[in-house]
Amino acid sequence: MKKVTLLTGTAALMAALSAPAFAQSEISAGADATGVSAINDRIIDVEDAVQDDFDRDRDDARFGNPDRREGLFGSVALTYAGSTGNDESQDFSLAGRVSSNQGPFQQSVGMLIEFGEDDQGNKDNEEVSTIYDGAYYFNDRLYAFVLGRFSIDGLANGDADYDGQPDEEISEKLGDFARDGFIGVGPGYRVINTDTTAWRVQAGIGYRYTQTGAQKSGFDLTDDDGDGIYVREDVADSSDSGVGYIVSSRLYHRFNDMVFITNDTDYLSSEDSDDVITNQFGVNFKMSDQLATRVSYTTEYQENRPVRTDNTLGVSVVYGF
Repeated sequence: MKKVTLLTGTAALMAALSAPAFAQSEISAGADATGVSAINDRIIDVEDAVQDDFDRDRDDARFGNPDRREGLFGSVALTYAGSTGNDESQDFSLAGRVSSNQGPFQQSVGMLIEFGEDDQGNKDNEEVSTIYDGAYYFNDRLYAFVLGRFSIDGLANGDADYDGQPDEEISEKLGDFARDGFIGVGPGYRVINTDTTAWRVQAGIGYRYTQTGAQKSGFDLTDDDGDGIYVREDVADSSDSGVGYIVSSRLYHRFNDMVFITNDTDYLSSEDSDDVITNQFGVNFKMSDQLATRVSYTTEYQENRPVRTDNTLGVSVVYGF
């Protein structure tokens, strides 16, 4: 029980803060016409974004086999919003998940469909994804996993999303994955598993399939000289596939009751496809019973893109009263 308490320290604070601070969302009659509802929705978006940021430090498998609901269960959620008149935008999302947990064996299948158009009626999102996550826990340290994903990005191509779209933006689209799939299996092991430090690593081998926007379109736009002038080059191959490898690390260390850090690293590679590396380092501060802060730095690397590395600094602060 001690380990669970240490793990959920910040989570408990977030729950305590969110109850009084995030529950005030009911708006009275007339709020839509006066613009109150619109601002209230934006407030909720900020609250949700902060909550999501804090949720990233949670890891129910940090110290061992997570205690999850037994049996078969799932859910489906759908949302749509469309506007006409001065703006012509649409957003549609459909998400679903089915889980089955039987003792040491846990698995789930998820699906996500997203379509969107911006205020000018131009497509800005067209993605379909499925995921599979399975694990069998032999004991608190050793486990086996199965991990799979397949994503389709309908906008990763050489077609302009709107009239006059710069070649630089189209080049970035051509460098993105139009299709990206991987399924792998392997072992995982908790190297350190104490009250203050938990570190587990896992490595798997599997099959990876990728198709960039350039492979899908049959051409690429390159700016080798860096002068802003993009040259069209034909692309002969239509996709890449082969044996893939994934290596992951999850590190947690608690310095004291007020501060702990997390560092999550994933490396995905295959014979012919671009390597992908992600790393997120986070520091959580529990400054008081009412104040919590999380600072994170995320790095995402994809080989052979015009700009290979994306870095994001995140700061989230919650104060409840």
